[in-house]
Amino acid sequence: MGLGMLIDGKWVSEREQEDDKGQFVRPSTTFRNWITADGSSGFKAEANRYHLYVSLACPWAHRTLIMRQLKGLDDAISVSIVHPEMGENSWEFSEYPGATPDSVNHVHYLWELYVKVEPDYTGRVTVPILWDKQTGTIVNNESREIIRMLDTEFGAIAKPDVNLYPDALQSQIDETIDAIYSPINNGVYRAGFATTQGAYEEAVTELFAALDHWEQVLDQQRYLCGDQITEADICMFTTLIRFDAVYYTHFKCNIRRIIDYPNLWGYLRDLYQHPGVKETCNLDHIKRHYFRSHPKVNPTRIIPVGPVLDFAGKHGRDRHY
Repeated sequence: MGLGMLIDGKWVSEREQEDDKGQFVRPSTTFRNWITADGSSGFKAEANRYHLYVSLACPWAHRTLIMRQLKGLDDAISVSIVHPEMGENSWEFSEYPGATPDSVNHVHYLWELYVKVEPDYTGRVTVPILWDKQTGTIVNNESREIIRMLDTEFGAIAKPDVNLYPDALQSQIDETIDAIYSPINNGVYRAGFATTQGAYEEAVTELFAALDHWEQVLDQQRYLCGDQITEADICMFTTLIRFDAVYYTHFKCNIRRIIDYPNLWGYLRDLYQHPGVKETCNLDHIKRHYFRSHPKVNPTRIIPVGPVLDFAGKHGRDRHY
């Protein structure tokens, strides 16, 4: 599976992304600066200074949109949304329904932002990007760190009663996010982009073992870390909502659907119906991106019509555990 990247500031449309065993390897993110409430990091948390570059299709970017919405930062942090399809030049801005032009830097392709910051940049071009309008640079492009910043450093301007990283649960939240990352969040990609049977079967086996585990956990409690929504649930949600529509078929993760898991399916609908979450979900962008952006996985680039998924149905998760 070849995808583009920048090499010494020049865009190269094809690169390999698997190791010699056919296993998908996700390179690490490169911009890891931190916004702090007091500005001691050089990036102070304040309204109208920062801008998010996202894809509605991407689960990693979707995390940041949910956190921005739940924390009430939608007026304080502006957003640009790329076209759902990733072509030879990777992510681009357009007038496609639900997408936007780049209102801050006015570039056409996302890779131009990386070169703007580092003219000789070598690496992947990914969303989300948290951009500082004041200094004209990328603060961070690691989704887990971005949601933590939005959750914990913007207290002066965020909703005061929303805390998805409470003191008493911090260790459990971190451990849970770690636990779901490799087998579930990245596991679907490890299955879908595997180029050998062994690599694929290893990823799928680990994926469904993890889903089976969390199905049992959610039989005893409403959310991953207990009785309240945390950052861990946001990280799980953006994979689960894409699962039956995309990963089950496109990435061959077809042992079971999420709808076949009573607790995970109810949990998914519960989160979807949480105020502010469904507004960030766009299945057209999600399906269009995956089925049209990976020609080696789906050579015809045909987008399936189904499945019909009722995320608004009764979830039953408000029962007592």
